[in-house]
Amino acid sequence: MAGVHSVEISWEDLLSAFTNGEADRIYFLDRFTGEIFSVSDFENDVEFQLQLDKNSGRFLEIPLFDYHTERQIMSGFISSITDPSLKNLLGASLAGKKPYGKTEDILSFYPEEEERLLLLKDQFLSSRLKVWLEENNLFTVDRTTQGLTHP
Repeated sequence: MAGVHSVEISWEDLLSAFTNGEADRIYFLDRFTGEIFSVSDFENDVEFQLQLDKNSGRFLEIPLFDYHTERQIMSGFISSITDPSLKNLLGASLAGKKPYGKTEDILSFYPEEEERLLLLKDQFLSSRLKVWLEENNLFTVDRTTQGLTHP
């Protein structure tokens, strides 16, 4: 049976890696050190591929936050809006219809809704991250009790 060891992982760095939308940059978590690092042009880096093969299980690839996921969040957010005018504006913006602006620009005139969207994204990402940690048999430390807990 493998021994259990403790490493410190920066939650902010991990969350930042989870929000990465760059298709040419892949993030990894080193299970032994807790380090989070990125590699660009991953498929052409033969040396890194060999390191991954040699250290199977040590490095976990952090999933990409893709365009499809962003659209799912936005679609759910838009459907929850009660203001019909804002709902139509954001729906048209999400559909790419002209002359509507970017979602961020539209929401800048609706600070309460903008804050609600940010909270929704944070909750989604935190939940996704906790599920990923659990799937990879990683645990978090509850700072109030200093005990190991499943996320």
